[in-house]
Amino acid sequence: MRKSRILLLLTIFVTSAALILSGCKTNTPNTASTSTKEGKTIGLVISTLNNPFFVTLKNGAEEKAKELGYKIIVEDSQNDSSKELSNVEDLIQQKVDVLLINPVDSDAVVTAIKEANSKNIPVITIDRSANGGDVVCHIASDNVKGGEMAAEFIAKALKGKGNVVELEGIPGASAARDRGKGFDEAIAKYPDIKIVAKQAADFDRSKGLSVMENILQAQPKIDAVFAQNDEMALGAIKAIEAANRQGIIVVGFDGTEDALKAIKEGKMAATIAQQPALMGSLGVEMADKYLKGEKIPNFIPAELKLITKENVQ
Repeated sequence: MRKSRILLLLTIFVTSAALILSGCKTNTPNTASTSTKEGKTIGLVISTLNNPFFVTLKNGAEEKAKELGYKIIVEDSQNDSSKELSNVEDLIQQKVDVLLINPVDSDAVVTAIKEANSKNIPVITIDRSANGGDVVCHIASDNVKGGEMAAEFIAKALKGKGNVVELEGIPGASAARDRGKGFDEAIAKYPDIKIVAKQAADFDRSKGLSVMENILQAQPKIDAVFAQNDEMALGAIKAIEAANRQGIIVVGFDGTEDALKAIKEGKMAATIAQQPALMGSLGVEMADKYLKGEKIPNFIPAELKLITKENVQ
């Protein structure tokens, strides 16, 4: 009898404890669903941080990551595709949840993107596109349109007649290809405007200087220069000043602080301004949406603006 009573009491105790524990579990919040960002990391690979434009892009991404509560790891590829691949492999080892990449070269980056794809890491490209691999979203300015805007500004300034030099960016980079396409097609509408020299300076200020020095020696008459970014434009201005060549109109692309300063000083005629901080911010924002399971667009355009002495701030 006594043994039966003990068994009955044990049964009641176990049942009661189970009910209490069950009730506790029901009332405990689901931390996995309410803290989706906890422990999430975004990797950002930049083509080069030796360019104010990409520094601004990085800053925009970092500010948005802080705002949304993500850890962000930034890697500098130093305009080297092999280092870019190494950077991506490092971020894969660190188990980033999303990869944002600003490619050095649109073809060379494909290997890096496929490495991330093989680990099921979503990839978002910024400013420059990739010619392969699985990319969930691309964020960039309409570079073809920007090239057209530069051509129309120069054509108007030259009254439809003159000799023009074009400084190109890194061969193979989508931004260089698209800006060149827009500019060349638009300037071709003016038969009395001739492109007398076209040479790559790799989006670099010092190379813009040296390339422009050589072109100035070879071309006795130059009326305007279109540089596919502000860094090359600023290098070209230095070469023009050193050669004491007067009246050459210089147009850049990006809208960096140094370019805006040059426009205020009357050294640069115009720049096609991008919004790098916005692009970096949008990259993180799209990464956040993707991780939440929301649908994001394949392409997000960032608005361009022609900046001249009349509207520079």
